[in-house]
Amino acid sequence: MSIVILVTGGAGFIGSNYIHYLFKAHPDYTVINLDKLTYAGNLENLKGVDNRPNYHFIKGDISNRELVEYIFEAFRPNYVVNFAAESHVDRSIEGPEIFIKTNIYGTQVLLDVARDFWTKNNMLGHCRFLQISTDEVYGSLPLESKDKFTEESPLKPNSPYSASKASADLLCRSYYITYGMPVIITRSSNNFGPRQFPEKLIPLTIKNAIQGKPLPVYGDGQNIRDWLYVEDNCKGIDLVLHRGEIGEIYNIGGGNEWKNIDLVNLVCELLGEVTGKPSDEYKKLITFVKDRPGHDRRYALSSEKIKEKLQWKPIWDFKEALRYTIEWYVGH
Repeated sequence: MSIVILVTGGAGFIGSNYIHYLFKAHPDYTVINLDKLTYAGNLENLKGVDNRPNYHFIKGDISNRELVEYIFEAFRPNYVVNFAAESHVDRSIEGPEIFIKTNIYGTQVLLDVARDFWTKNNMLGHCRFLQISTDEVYGSLPLESKDKFTEESPLKPNSPYSASKASADLLCRSYYITYGMPVIITRSSNNFGPRQFPEKLIPLTIKNAIQGKPLPVYGDGQNIRDWLYVEDNCKGIDLVLHRGEIGEIYNIGGGNEWKNIDLVNLVCELLGEVTGKPSDEYKKLITFVKDRPGHDRRYALSSEKIKEKLQWKPIWDFKEALRYTIEWYVGH
């Protein structure tokens, strides 16, 4: 059976990087990219693959059942990789409704249409539905803790965004248990790299520093995040899609825990090396701002399962990847 993959949210940060990775790893696959092109989606992210005969872009919303049904009838995808999501915590605090619609209802539409089509066409045993989730569904760990979240950790989301992603994960689980849907879930730590919309910490810090604007750091800056270079995540996602066990969850973590303030200082230092400007000129722009409500203190993922079961490991050195990312933003 030839492989046709429906990638939703493929014009976004991780989705576009995954499509680039797909065509390097599986050049003969047919890829359908369904993206709503919200503020975070950009077709410029697909330069280099957008002229391939086996790549098709469709502008649209995963919540639009008629459109999703048309895509299944027209292209007959046997794999679905669902990146499509509203993903910024601050925006979810200001306006939760769109997060509920896209992240929960949109996922349910994809699950339902895929189930109906695959069942009707006797494809269910040869298909896969990969839900892309986040470490934020697990909630927060204490700063002083050495613990890490495993796939067995309870879901304790603390923002409307993470609650919507946890809800989607539970929907996926229910479709697997109830209908035998071939669902797998990945949960990754904070991604960084080229093509990321500059509202997230690393690209925002780079952009503001270059422009001489304040570098905002929430609260006391002691919040800890685990950082993963996006291409390493894409490799993990692809391994799970092809070799992961149906019904299972796989954490994909970077093993790179950094306090926010230390990371911002490191970005300033590397930016100074790249631009030739004294790093202190960037560091003096650091500005502590009022903390966000319910700000999780620490995320840390155990990736032992994907390492043991699928032999995945991060390839990129963190500082090398961060420097490369900075060079990309300076050049763009």
